[in-house]
Amino acid sequence: MEETMNCTHLAQSESRMFIGLEKESSSPTEKLARKESLKVQKKNYRQEKKRVAKELLSALKDPSVVIMSNWLKIRGSLKSWTKLWCILKPGILLIYKTPGSDHWVGTILLNACKLIERPSKKDGFCFKLYHPLEKSIWAMKGPKGESVGSITQPLPSNYLIFRAASESDGRCWMDALELALSCFSLSKMTAKSGRDGDLSSSSESSHILQLLQSSPLTDQDLLQLNDSMLENHMENDANSDKSEREAHEDSDNAANENGGRLTEESDMDQSDDVCLQATAFVEEAHEEIGEVGEASQVETVSEENKGLIWTLLKQLRPGMDLSKVVLPTFILEPRSFLDKLSDYYYHADLLSQAVMEESPYCRMKQVLRWYLSGFYKKPKGLKKPYNPILGEMFRCCWLHPQTDSCTFYIAEQVSHHPPVSAFYISNRKDGFCISGSILAKSKFYGNSLSAILDGKARLLFLTRDEEYIISMPYAHCKGILYGTMTLELGGKITIECEKTQCYTELEFKLKPFLGSSCNVNQISGKIRIGEDILATVDGHWDSTVHLTEKRTGQQEVLWNPGPDIRRQRLKRQVVQIDQQEAFESERLWQHVTRAIKDKDQMRATQEKFVLEEAQRQEARERAERPWNPRLFSFNTDTNEWHYKYPDTKPWDPERCLVQFEKDGIIQTKEKSQRRRRSFSYSQSWAGQQTVRVNGKHRKSSSQPSSCSQNTESSSSTPEPNHESSDNEGFMNQCARCTKEVKDIALIEASVAAIQKTQKDIQRNLSSLGRQITRHKTEEESRSLSGRHCLILCMLLFFQLLISYVFT
Repeated sequence: MEETMNCTHLAQSESRMFIGLEKESSSPTEKLARKESLKVQKKNYRQEKKRVAKELLSALKDPSVVIMSNWLKIRGSLKSWTKLWCILKPGILLIYKTPGSDHWVGTILLNACKLIERPSKKDGFCFKLYHPLEKSIWAMKGPKGESVGSITQPLPSNYLIFRAASESDGRCWMDALELALSCFSLSKMTAKSGRDGDLSSSSESSHILQLLQSSPLTDQDLLQLNDSMLENHMENDANSDKSEREAHEDSDNAANENGGRLTEESDMDQSDDVCLQATAFVEEAHEEIGEVGEASQVETVSEENKGLIWTLLKQLRPGMDLSKVVLPTFILEPRSFLDKLSDYYYHADLLSQAVMEESPYCRMKQVLRWYLSGFYKKPKGLKKPYNPILGEMFRCCWLHPQTDSCTFYIAEQVSHHPPVSAFYISNRKDGFCISGSILAKSKFYGNSLSAILDGKARLLFLTRDEEYIISMPYAHCKGILYGTMTLELGGKITIECEKTQCYTELEFKLKPFLGSSCNVNQISGKIRIGEDILATVDGHWDSTVHLTEKRTGQQEVLWNPGPDIRRQRLKRQVVQIDQQEAFESERLWQHVTRAIKDKDQMRATQEKFVLEEAQRQEARERAERPWNPRLFSFNTDTNEWHYKYPDTKPWDPERCLVQFEKDGIIQTKEKSQRRRRSFSYSQSWAGQQTVRVNGKHRKSSSQPSSCSQNTESSSSTPEPNHESSDNEGFMNQCARCTKEVKDIALIEASVAAIQKTQKDIQRNLSSLGRQITRHKTEEESRSLSGRHCLILCMLLFFQLLISYVFT
């Protein structure tokens, strides 16, 4: 009975304790256990509190934990602006009167703040930090325990309005603040995934992270990483590249002396022989074109890739150049940057039409139409092309069916630090060529980055001697850490022709902070001659662009890449990969490209690392010796890269037969004295492919395709090497004529150069005469005004004297 009562009493006490009605245990043992448990909980609580305070104090005091710091203007309660030094750290914003840490003004806690762009009438860029419930955003103490800040004008308690010096600085601050607002949550997610084994347990992810964070490997480590690749691929490519460079040093020098134009020992070679000496191109099998609008410029990053980006972020600081940073392969577009620069020439026939226009205004309109045609070809999603390897080359061409001509494109990576890509485009038959170089810069701003293409392209119309200088917009990517990754084009570009005084100004506009989808990819600009505005331009660079005549108000569609325009794109011709040289882009990156298309990130990272490490090893072996590009040279006077073998003489249909490319050298074959027959690119290249299939040409999958001309001719020409007696007699008879023709050509070139010099002298003399006349007029006006002043003073003096006498 007593046991039953005790059990009932115990059950009742337990139930009362469970529902919180009894505060003390009925048993001394339970009371002691609960007391010890409470001690442990309090101890853990104090340790956790100290740890959090220590981490926050470390973030406050550690100078390396700074996301961004700069001067900002802050509006006070009295609606006046004060310039203060702001230091942004994860979760907090420190405000000082000076760049030092002695004059602390206040600390803003960002965990409860919201950020928004604020419109402003004044210059600069405004944004606002505020508490949505109108509570205080300030911390009670400073980083060194200060309770009272330095004396400034009163600042609001629940919001702050900031003003940056420019829009770019303001955008950078907004991205950095968004990064600081999300730093804690991202770090917690990363730590949690690390504890759960989501990231570290994956061999693929850990391997990629190790490659991202590791320093350059030694030769032994590299052999262990990919032994078979180094033995079979890199050694063969290096040997073939070395032999190729040695074999063609003499031929390059000879071509340079000839001004880039092939000179034969005799003029009796037929056009078929020229075809066999030229590079054979085939039509590109597949081409990817993105959709119109924002859909093809947006990409959502997976959680796994976000972890990789967060790991990469630890190595970066806002404003840092990304040219030396190893980026993960999931953001790479499977082609080289040299290949991407060729996107502007799928509508090169517009330039052929521009040469034929009579008025400078119509030529400028056509050049602008061609310029806009290079942007709508974009990959699906947000992708970045490969950074080219030093010495890498890319070549291709486009056939023009209407004019039976060909536009050749040659590009080479001439510098690695800084990364500079030089290019040359030529179509002598249609009368234009383009040259230039691009210095690719990339800046990191926290949640966004910008890719800046620093450089200019020079478009030359050969028959008119007109040069158009063209600049490029920058690419802005946002949403890297959180949100949706989006790519836009921004900045102001110009197209200038000094000879005709015709200029185009075009602005690529970024999507506003509160903008809609109709504000994506907007452009606006104007065309003017001198100071007179002839037309305005507005629209979207990936869809319809309108041009409005300023004088008549008439509007027309300048550019609209609809289905009809896309069907009219020229077909790009490329070199087959087994015929490419070792350092041509497609062959060089073929293993990385295949891995990316197979969605194998680990293998892509390994293959990419092999190429980059081989480049580092070559740089170490080269030491201080400068790199000598194969196809381009640097002009110290203009500070620009120039193609070594340009040919900018106008096309003469009576003398010129065909323009072709061999080993990166664009050349022109002139018609022979005896036979003046037509030439077809498609028949020529098709004939070469047939000969290769029949085994007349040796295959070169492991050797470069640029063999010596003697070997190629002997292996591809079925006729015997000896000439007939008629040909020998004709050759002996025309040897003197050939020499005389060359002498006449040299004389004509000298006369043309003298005439051009005379024109320059006359132009300079006329300009000098105008300046002298203007100076004389100004001096006469000055002397005349001084004489007038003297006469007025004398009259005034006599008037005063007469007044004095009579008074």
